[in-house]
Amino acid sequence: MSLAQSLAFDEYGRPFIILRDQGSKTRLSGIDAQKAHINAARTVASTLRTSLGPKGMDKMMVSGDGSVTITNDGATILAQMDVEHQIGRLLVELSRSQDEEIGDGTTGVVVLAGALLEQAEQLLDRGIHPIRIADGYEQAAKIATDHLDTISESFPVDPNNKEPLIETAMTTLGSKIINRCHRQMAEIAVDAIMAVADMERKDVDFELIKVDSKVGGKLEDTQLVRGVVVDKDFSHPQMPKELKDVKLAILTCPFEPPKPKTKHKLDVSSVEDYRKLRDYEKGKFQEMVKQVKDTGATLAICQWGFDDEANHLLLQHDLPAVRWVGGPEIELIAIATGGRIVPRFSELTAEKLGKAGIVRELSFGTTKDHMLVIEECPNSRAVTIFIRGGNEMIIAEAKRSLHDALCVVRNLVRDNRIVYGGGAPEISCSLAVKKAADQISTLEQYALRAFGDALETVPMALAENSGLHPIRTLANVKAQQAAEMNPRLGIDCLSKGTNDMKTQHVIEVLHSKKQQIFLAAQLVKMILKIDDVRSQGEGQGQ
Repeated sequence: MSLAQSLAFDEYGRPFIILRDQGSKTRLSGIDAQKAHINAARTVASTLRTSLGPKGMDKMMVSGDGSVTITNDGATILAQMDVEHQIGRLLVELSRSQDEEIGDGTTGVVVLAGALLEQAEQLLDRGIHPIRIADGYEQAAKIATDHLDTISESFPVDPNNKEPLIETAMTTLGSKIINRCHRQMAEIAVDAIMAVADMERKDVDFELIKVDSKVGGKLEDTQLVRGVVVDKDFSHPQMPKELKDVKLAILTCPFEPPKPKTKHKLDVSSVEDYRKLRDYEKGKFQEMVKQVKDTGATLAICQWGFDDEANHLLLQHDLPAVRWVGGPEIELIAIATGGRIVPRFSELTAEKLGKAGIVRELSFGTTKDHMLVIEECPNSRAVTIFIRGGNEMIIAEAKRSLHDALCVVRNLVRDNRIVYGGGAPEISCSLAVKKAADQISTLEQYALRAFGDALETVPMALAENSGLHPIRTLANVKAQQAAEMNPRLGIDCLSKGTNDMKTQHVIEVLHSKKQQIFLAAQLVKMILKIDDVRSQGEGQGQ
């Protein structure tokens, strides 16, 4: 029994627990509960605020086992933060849902949600009921998302003209560690999506894009392989290191004698019995190798392992082989080479073989690591992004960054409408929402104006993180937008001398921006409606 509780018995001998800290347990209700939630959300949002934009700062997270992660990706930061407060966890879920649906804007959505709650606190202090604030926010979110439709532009998604897509991917990669070679990374992301995209259905199958990595080399050595990279080598060191015009047998059956499916055991009691067993095994191995060779296969890819005797026979019969290839890689190889996955040797035929132009073995620096590259496949839709980097942290951040870029290009294939970044759409939506608030006579007008002020938090954070004076910079851009009616004017974070984001090629996907506003408004509405919090231990005294 712990010090915080003791055991007692009633008059019938039934035990019950007395919690000694019962009197110190608190129950929050009404305005106190809402303010506690707002403070928790503001704490989480302020942590991410400094990571927003191309000049945003990185965060270092150290896990319990001592592994270090350095990133400015909002979803990754929140996923690795140890958030105990329930409202803080809701913001973690918000960022995750943005990441899973869109893949980009994970920091912005949390910053916006925090700003909305901060504005709501001021309205609560003025005596406005939380329901009226929530209704006003919902109304403002609809006005903002409708306004985004009016300022959006159609974007050319043409496999023959990739430059506009590359510029969009470069916008996404501008705030990442890998931005010193982000032109190359953007090209890799666009080429990968264009290789697997179905332009008729406007769909992209991410299953066909594999991201692999190996520590060593530099980021500039990252390449797109139009085929499959497998983290394996040939099963025997004397097998050739490069094969051309390859026919692949893709097997999920092992090179070993079949095991009897009974519980009987075999006793070997003499030398003759042992020799017979050995001859039987050798005959089975030779039969298997012959079946593969007879189909015309020049390379065997096997999901399972095989022992030294089978390996020696494969070398003797000039049949290179790769063993222990995992299920996902087997599927990718089958898709890329046009081959069929064969579960039994007896079912293997020439028609089921895959084809590849080159299969070669890569080696790295002074290490003994080897990898296989399968290229020039008939179905080149399956591709692999092979990342190199100086250490695990850089490679992990490069993977996250490329994932964001791939998602952005994928979203453009699905819906090719865009808005210009740099805080320009937030400023434009803020002006539109505040203009709409002037037409409303009810109490919700205050919530609409607060929503407009919250939208301005994003461009203000961008200016602050870029070393500019946040209020002065925002005021100038707002005045310019209102005077010129130009929704493309944003914060010049990179000091290029112009606020026109179209000239700077700072592009964001419309769907991503709309999703940010919609998700943030929905979460804030839900938080504002919570007016009673009971601790889990309360009421358990008996």
